[in-house]
Amino acid sequence: MTTFETVLLMLLVVDAIALGGLVLLQQGRGADVGAAFGSGTSNTMFGGGGGTSFLTKVTVCLAIGFFLISFGLAYAANERAATAQDVGVPGLTMPDEQPGQLTPEEEGVDSDIPDV
Repeated sequence: MTTFETVLLMLLVVDAIALGGLVLLQQGRGADVGAAFGSGTSNTMFGGGGGTSFLTKVTVCLAIGFFLISFGLAYAANERAATAQDVGVPGLTMPDEQPGQLTPEEEGVDSDIPDV
């Protein structure tokens, strides 16, 4: 694992913990007492809570950062896999069927499965 991947992985863990903490800190849209009796929002343009709060904006930024870091890690892993193929690791080749081998139909193998 390269230093770049290690840094990205640490950033991803910190971002995930911060994102989880911020989601748990936020209050739901209709989580006040009036929501239980049908008056969850008022007649304002953005609802009872007003516009988006600071925590909501930070949560969106952390979520975008989480996806960007994840894409960066995926790109780094793809590049590492591509370089591993160039090093000389032998590839998997399928052997050709030899003419002397019999297939199960030719062998006359009895099966417990009835023919329909």
